[in-house]
Amino acid sequence: LPGNMDRHHYEMFTKFGDDGFLLHLDNARGFGRHSHDEISILAPLSQCCTIKRTTLLRLQLLAEPEYRLSDVMRESLLQDPLAPVLTEPHLLALDRRLQLILEAVGKCIATFGEATVVANDTAQPQSPAADRARPDT
Repeated sequence: LPGNMDRHHYEMFTKFGDDGFLLHLDNARGFGRHSHDEISILAPLSQCCTIKRTTLLRLQLLAEPEYRLSDVMRESLLQDPLAPVLTEPHLLALDRRLQLILEAVGKCIATFGEATVVANDTAQPQSPAADRARPDT
């Protein structure tokens, strides 16, 4: 959603030999260019065609007019001492990119069916105690 391609890069800090560590880099362009949507970032979604139901439901909710992602972010960021944190074009880019994600999921569902694409992570697991409490039928 933020179009932040630099989060995919990392370096290994090895100054101290085996005591090195992974170093994630942020090149200070956290929300990328508002006018550019990096479609390649959708490759894992388009190739695997799998998404959790709770994630899909949240994305769909944020696409609804009364819960639009840009509006939710705008309101949330008003409390930040550095407000305005994002410009209006960046906020609108979030809505546009959300639609791209939902379109990619839609293509997956059209190709493979909802049961294959949408992983049901909403089911409540049964505890062993609940199984013991049920009378035998």
